[in-house]
Amino acid sequence: QLQASGGGSVQVGGSLRLSCVISGRGYTNYALGWFRQATGKEREFVAAISWTGGTTLLGPSVQGRFTISLDSAGNTAFLQMDSLKPEDTAVYYCAATYVPVRTALSYKYWGQGTQVTVSS
Repeated sequence: QLQASGGGSVQVGGSLRLSCVISGRGYTNYALGWFRQATGKEREFVAAISWTGGTTLLGPSVQGRFTISLDSAGNTAFLQMDSLKPEDTAVYYCAATYVPVRTALSYKYWGQGTQVTVSS
């Protein structure tokens, strides 16, 4: 089971931190990723991290502004979003897979989305 939280409304330039908790029997050693989907657009890769935290990936549109990290237990991924822009407005989804990749089809489990709205 994946549980995403932390979305909300923020003004341009603000920050938000999303959390994704993976839990349940058998949910171990998974890489966690974040995707987003804005209204009328395709789902976009945002970030991913390996289960050890040793490998991270970021989408080109969030490089330098977003950071992905893991808690010490390795079952919660955080997406720190800074310098937010209106184009970051979307529903953000967390997902789990075996190795961190940018392709949504490679992710086996998905959580519910959390809305992020950035207003100017």
